[in-house]
Amino acid sequence: MNAAVQTVSRKTVALYAMGSLGTGGFATLPGLVLVYYLTDTLGLGALVAGLVVTGAKVWDVLIDPIIGSRSDHSLGTTGSRRRFMVLGGALLPVFFLLTFAVPAGANALLSALWVLLAFLACATAFSLFQVPYIALPAELAPGYHDRTRLLTWRVVVLTIAILLFGAGGPLLRSTADDPRMGYLIMALVAGLVIGAGMLVASAVAPRGSALTKRGSQPAYADSYRSGVKILRRSQPFRALLMTFVLQGLATGLMLAGAQYVATWVLHSEDAVTLLFVALIGPALLLAPVWGRVARRIGKERAFRIASALFTVASLSLIGQLWAPGAWIYLPVALAGASYAGMQSLPMAMLPDVISHDAQRHGEGKAGIFSGVWTAGETTGMAFGATVLTIVLAITGYTERVAGQVVEQSDTAVAGIVLAFSVVPAALMALSLLTLGRYRLRQADIDVARVAPQESAL
Repeated sequence: MNAAVQTVSRKTVALYAMGSLGTGGFATLPGLVLVYYLTDTLGLGALVAGLVVTGAKVWDVLIDPIIGSRSDHSLGTTGSRRRFMVLGGALLPVFFLLTFAVPAGANALLSALWVLLAFLACATAFSLFQVPYIALPAELAPGYHDRTRLLTWRVVVLTIAILLFGAGGPLLRSTADDPRMGYLIMALVAGLVIGAGMLVASAVAPRGSALTKRGSQPAYADSYRSGVKILRRSQPFRALLMTFVLQGLATGLMLAGAQYVATWVLHSEDAVTLLFVALIGPALLLAPVWGRVARRIGKERAFRIASALFTVASLSLIGQLWAPGAWIYLPVALAGASYAGMQSLPMAMLPDVISHDAQRHGEGKAGIFSGVWTAGETTGMAFGATVLTIVLAITGYTERVAGQVVEQSDTAVAGIVLAFSVVPAALMALSLLTLGRYRLRQADIDVARVAPQESAL
């Protein structure tokens, strides 16, 4: 039996990949503009803005394991995780629009509470989709290389989504003279596209049938205990998750800082569009290449190479302190080429971890794995924005309301550059250390699946 034979249909690959139109959009656009919206349109201080974004994300971290446990229960009783995905895709556009619909004239407290509650609901809707979505590859793709193929094309769509939302979102925002109306237009269009991608991808999940077995819903405490149990028993999962969290922290920090770099370092608010083109162009071209590299040398080695290249690229951006200018697009392009591997490879490794655990401890825990994974990913991305706001506050960043003209001190501009270069590079270096502890290889994944089939021949 050849373990490399492809068994996943093109339709399955295409439908699953479309989910990244939603996940990429939601991961990119709020990370890019939400903190900037709070500090430079609503006039909130940097630390307050950080607390708003982080508060919603902390809630996300708390509910992800619960959603994962409920998703596993739904799979066991109905044969499908689909209802969670559909509900998330239907609700997210509504709450996404509300996040950017703070009434004009609202004071700072009301503005902060409005965004916090709306974004909290938005994050909940996203988790309803994202957690079961991440669990699906272990069920859709049976083999080591099948998963690489499935997740590689997902990342192709992900890079398109990042370009679409990262470059197109600010362009939509600029279509209106009033910044508040610009954000509303952006949120309406983006929310509908994100929701559409999620609903299309929901079709790839089995629709289920009549109840196959009955059982009570797991208690909240049981959901957390199951997550802790999985972390304790699966060393490969701990190593991979910690690596992904650190890298999410680094990329979340750079994503949140991109608009500030465009405005205060490159002196053009619209330069953020060019930054995303420079980032995503190479990522779009090289996402399939990383899949072929992984087939030759293994996912973990390819992931290490991609991470090291991203570290070098981000560290080189420190040069913007002394010579700000268009040369920034070259290291950003290198970072984009690396980012494609940093997304596709760990996401292709996660189903291997789930499969390896199932071989040793039994099936039925994919939702818990994905819930803990999503919580970790969310933690990294959320605290990336938090770290940025802390740096901005320490270095004296001056907030403003829409239409107000302010000047930033040299110290504040230096803080923006450091948050976009040295700090993420240090986090990436730490992630390489944790990645070194990941020891799962292809033989560990396919041997248990292939051996019984070969013995039957």
